Amino acid sequence: MNFDSFLYGAAYYFEYLPYERLDKDIQMMKDANINVVRIGESTWSTYEPQEGVFDFSKLDKVVDAMTDANIQVIVGTPTYAIPTWMAKKHPEVMLTNQDGKQSYGSRQLIDITNPTFKFFSERIIRKMIARTADKPGVIGFQVDNETKHFNTSSENVYIGFQKWLKDKFNNDLDKLNAAYGLDYWSNRINSWEDFPPINSTINGSLGSAFEEYKRTLVTDFITWQTNLVNEYKHPNQFVTNNFDMEWRKLSFGMNPDANHYEVSKPLDVTSVDIYHPTQDSLTGTTISFVGDIARSTKNKNYIVMETEAQAFRHWVPYPGQLKLQAYSHIASGANMVSYWHWSSIHNSYETYWKGLLSHDFQPNPVYNEAKIIGSELKEIGSEFLNTTKNNKVAFIVSNEALSAVDWFPYKDTIFDKTVEHQYNDVLRSYYDPLYKLNIEADILQVGNSRITNENYDLLVVPMLYSVTSKQLENLNTFVQNGGTILYSFRSGFSDENVKVRTDTQPAIISKSVGAEYSLFVEPDKHYGTDLPVENMTISGLDKVPTIQNEPVQYWAELLSPTTGTTLAKYNHPYWGEYAAITENNFGKGHAFYVGTYLNEKSISELYKYILKKIGLWESRQKQHFPIINKQLFRNDGTYLDFYFNYSNSSSDVIFKSTHGTELINHFEINEGDKFELQPWGLQIFKVNQE
Repeated sequence: MNFDSFLYGAAYYFEYLPYERLDKDIQMMKDANINVVRIGESTWSTYEPQEGVFDFSKLDKVVDAMTDANIQVIVGTPTYAIPTWMAKKHPEVMLTNQDGKQSYGSRQLIDITNPTFKFFSERIIRKMIARTADKPGVIGFQVDNETKHFNTSSENVYIGFQKWLKDKFNNDLDKLNAAYGLDYWSNRINSWEDFPPINSTINGSLGSAFEEYKRTLVTDFITWQTNLVNEYKHPNQFVTNNFDMEWRKLSFGMNPDANHYEVSKPLDVTSVDIYHPTQDSLTGTTISFVGDIARSTKNKNYIVMETEAQAFRHWVPYPGQLKLQAYSHIASGANMVSYWHWSSIHNSYETYWKGLLSHDFQPNPVYNEAKIIGSELKEIGSEFLNTTKNNKVAFIVSNEALSAVDWFPYKDTIFDKTVEHQYNDVLRSYYDPLYKLNIEADILQVGNSRITNENYDLLVVPMLYSVTSKQLENLNTFVQNGGTILYSFRSGFSDENVKVRTDTQPAIISKSVGAEYSLFVEPDKHYGTDLPVENMTISGLDKVPTIQNEPVQYWAELLSPTTGTTLAKYNHPYWGEYAAITENNFGKGHAFYVGTYLNEKSISELYKYILKKIGLWESRQKQHFPIINKQLFRNDGTYLDFYFNYSNSSSDVIFKSTHGTELINHFEINEGDKFELQPWGLQIFKVNQE
């Protein structure tokens, strides 16, 4: 999907307004150079107030008014929030999860596989799309909203899971029992008719398989909706679904309840919702992380369907931050930035999740800054369209590994009561330091065909706990052919069925990493005693002496090099003979293995050593966070060089390209010249490719 103009907009809910002000809102949008709105995804009960009774007058009014004002429209299907009559007359549509049957009230409490729900969904989708597809202002459609499986586990979901397992194991229960180890605690399934409930299973293999199956339900649901819309849409219109991430009061990591790499396949363009810290906590890291996932799903530019305007009181941006955030999205490959939402809602659950306008609908500092952004994007937005990256580093990720780690966490969930998806902690612990070193990266699903030596020099593989033997052999081949891989602890430990490999760990990849281990310990706990805890640390040897007495947490594999060498050792009276980090030459390439959870300093120093060793450390790496440098490559032989300052202090920055022209302020600059970045400031230079 290619765009012919940069899209700058907001979600607009005419149905929520306390009084009629459509014309005034449109005028304020025009003043801010907003050129797109998203509508419709939240208001099924307005368009179908009773079963079979339809009223699209408000939908028509908004679409027609926006079209007349040359503001483009993205229409959302309203299936994530059902009307009251459906829940009352057809209670079978309501979600059943681990806690039982859910009651009406919140959104997304429906069973997305239920035939009754899908019947009513298809009817409203067809009517809405047929009504809007021919309108000239409608440029695209969003199917559903932030779709996940919501832990659905109704009877029809269990039946579907059984069919999925039958296909996977060729209807052979002996193979299923052997693969999942179901003889344990008499969990063996000897008849399909005796298939047990999964929400109460103690078997991590069966539980992880259920999570994998439920993610396929999301892919199927979005594909089904996309196919419906495709019957009506025109070639110049797109279909998308707005992906959200694991939510930890912000967008944090991979979503455990949807495989976005699979969901993106039927869509014309990937869109994402990105929420992140601001004020003194604004780093751009989350913007970059989520953007890298979105861009990597289809190896194309993406759109930001939702990001914060004012949001909460602790996320109200400082002056200059709204602009910094907008261009941060663009630097990762966004061809649209859209705020959630236009105006603050006056009642109900999200009253204090504020939009560009406050509750008084009057211009305010955030809106006024949006006007500046809109004016700039009207002038230079075409520069950012349909660009590409030239990244030589990729992170390798896996939803299956995430689910498996949920079953077998490295933090003790019995004593620590840890509830987050710990896989994402490790992923972010490796992503964030690399971002701060100004190394850009793609984020690819394990097994992706783009994971080749022709495309990448370095792969970072965080905790690939559950993975097929073929995928591990492919990674070994990547190293053998001249690539470099950095593995974190617990990589390669179990197969795709979460069955622990019987080889000495890390099993298949042992030959490439040149190290083995049989023992692993928790370095910072003495459970059941009052003994004082002496935290274990690590220190680097000659090659990484900058790692000295740095703490390790949660998990420590006691590594013994075979063909490899030790980069860092544990500091401990008993475990000090073992390696914590190893390096190995394998074929033409290099493999590094980290046996423990490292802090940010240790990972950063390890990155510096690896990047210098393989030639990816350049002069621009001498500038590091809070100065962030990103690049976008254009098809006309030029590239865009972004410099961001994520701090409260101004900073002198050295220009690292040959010769550039600043896009906004139009001054010329040469390699080695200094320029000043104001607090929360940015500069964008257009440079001829060397």
